[in-house]
Amino acid sequence: MIKVAVAGDSAGEGLAHVLAEHLKTRFDVFEVSRTGNVADPFYANLADRVATGVLDGTYDRAILICGTGIGVSISANKVRGIRAALTHDVYSAQRAALSNDAQIITMGARVVGVEHAKLIAETFLDLTGKFDPNGPSGGNVKAIEDVDRKYAASLGACDR
Repeated sequence: MIKVAVAGDSAGEGLAHVLAEHLKTRFDVFEVSRTGNVADPFYANLADRVATGVLDGTYDRAILICGTGIGVSISANKVRGIRAALTHDVYSAQRAALSNDAQIITMGARVVGVEHAKLIAETFLDLTGKFDPNGPSGGNVKAIEDVDRKYAASLGACDR
């Protein structure tokens, strides 16, 4: 069963909870919005924690939610090796999985309604493992990884 982290900052925690409850019938869901007894108000901390969990295999995929989805997307993409895609409809969720091999999708709780968010999440998760590295988008994903390595090396970052 696919291990999925679902998390939201103070603006996205409500939608994250609804999604986690909805998805747990089909996926192994970890609702990880809170540190201690409160939602982490800083989406960068939340995104870092979850993206690191994806890289180390704690989770196979993740869904991050803030007010717009932009902040968690930017923050998750700062983690070397992560491809996080802002999704606002089913098509963008499909392309995130099939064209970009994204491990994480992000959404805005103030942008996407609950029922639509459920469809976006299901679409993305149902396509897990369907990316074809030899297909038309394989070269693009390799190029993204090359850019990631280039800048990590120039900054003296160590490999993860």
